[in-house]
Amino acid sequence: MTDSRTGLAGAAESSVAPRAPFDPARVREDFPIFATPRDKKLLYLDSAATSQKPQVVLDAMDRYYRTCNANIHRGVYRIAEEATELYEDARRRFAKFIHAASPREVIFTRNSTEAINLVAYAWGRASLKSGDAIVLTPMEHHSNLVPWHILAAERGVELRFIPMTDTGELEVSALPGLLADGRAKLVSFVHVSNVLGTVNPAAEIARIAHEHGATVLLDASQSAAHMPLDVRALGADFVACTAHKMLGPTGIGMLWGRRELLEAMPPFLGGGEMIREVHLTSSKWNELPWKFEAGTMAIAEAVGLGAAIAYLETLGMDAVFAHDRELSAYALERLAEVPGLRVLGPSADKRGGVVAFTMEGVHPHDVATVLDSEGICVRAGHHCAMPLHDAMGIPASARASFHCYSLREEVDALAEGLHRARKIFAR
Repeated sequence: MTDSRTGLAGAAESSVAPRAPFDPARVREDFPIFATPRDKKLLYLDSAATSQKPQVVLDAMDRYYRTCNANIHRGVYRIAEEATELYEDARRRFAKFIHAASPREVIFTRNSTEAINLVAYAWGRASLKSGDAIVLTPMEHHSNLVPWHILAAERGVELRFIPMTDTGELEVSALPGLLADGRAKLVSFVHVSNVLGTVNPAAEIARIAHEHGATVLLDASQSAAHMPLDVRALGADFVACTAHKMLGPTGIGMLWGRRELLEAMPPFLGGGEMIREVHLTSSKWNELPWKFEAGTMAIAEAVGLGAAIAYLETLGMDAVFAHDRELSAYALERLAEVPGLRVLGPSADKRGGVVAFTMEGVHPHDVATVLDSEGICVRAGHHCAMPLHDAMGIPASARASFHCYSLREEVDALAEGLHRARKIFAR
C-alpha cells in the first residue's frame, strides 16, 4: 500500500494533517532544523535561496534508501519496481500540483538552471536563427540570462528587454512594441523576482507574446514554492522551477512544457535511459518524458519532492502565499523605522515574500555579518542578479525572505538587528 502523503510503499501513517487556520508557529514544529541546539536561536530569513525541509521530507528520503534503494525503469525485481513507482509518483504529484495536462509534460532536471538550459539548447538551437530576437527583463536571475547570452553569441540572436519602473515593476505596455516586427520568437521572464519580490503579470505577458507568435518561458523558481500555480491558465509554453525552494531537497528541478513542443525537441543529453534503440552508428530516442532524462536520475530527491508537494498541499498554497505577503507587509513597516534604509521593490500588495534593502554607508555584507552574530540569516550580495543591481545603481543588497515557517518575531529581530548594525557603523 502506498502512503498518500509521502508516496512511499508500505509507509507508516504520516502525522501531517491539514491545518486551518494557517498557523506558522505550528508549521515550524515540523522542521527539525529549528529545534537543533545552537549558541543562538536560528532566525532563518533566506528562504528565497533555499527553503528548510520538514521532517516528512527527510523521512521519505531516508525510508527510500532504507527499504527500496534500486535503480529505476530497468529492474524487474520488486524493490526496483517500488523505486520506479516512487519516482513516477513524484512526477504525477508535481503535474497535478501545477495543473499540467499530463505527467509526461514534466521533465526532471537538476534545478531551474538546468531546466532553462534544456530549453535553450534543445528548443532554442532548433528554433532560433540569426536575426531572431529573444525578449527578457532586467530583473532576471542569471540562470535566465546566461543561457540566452550563449545562444545569442552562437546564433546571432538579438536580446531585447522589457523596461522596468523605478518601483521595480515591468512596463508591460512596452511589450507589444518589442514584438511588433515579428522577429522575437521567445519571451522568457521571471514570475516572482528573487530580489524585488515583484509578482509579474505572467498571464498578461504570455497573452501578448502569443498574439505576436512568440513562445513563452516562465521562470517559476520563486512562485511554485509559495503560491498556486496553474501552468495552463498562465498560458506559458515552458515553466522552470526547483524542488529545494519548495521544502524539497536539492539536486532536482522540474521543467514543464507543452507536449507538442517537447515532442518536437531533440534530446538535451545523450546516454542511457533516454534511448529506445542504440546501434553502433545510430540511436532512436525514447518517448516523453524519458527522452530528456539521461542516465541515473535523482531518485531519492524525487521521493523527497513528492513528500514536499504533499506537505505543501496540506498547508494550502493560498494560505502560504497570504502568509508570505502578510510578513512582507509587516517587514516593510518595521524596516521603514530604520534610518538610512532603502527597501527595493514595489508595495506589499505587488510582491511575494521577499524584501531586499540597502543601508546608507554600510555594505550589505557587513549588515549580514552583524545580523549573523544574532543568529539572523539573510542573504547579502547581488543574488545572481547583477544586471538588476546595475540598473538600480547599487553594487549589492541584503535580502530577507520568508516561507511557511517564518514568524513575525523574526521580522522584529531583523529590524532590531538593523538598528544595531547602523549604530555600529555610525561610530
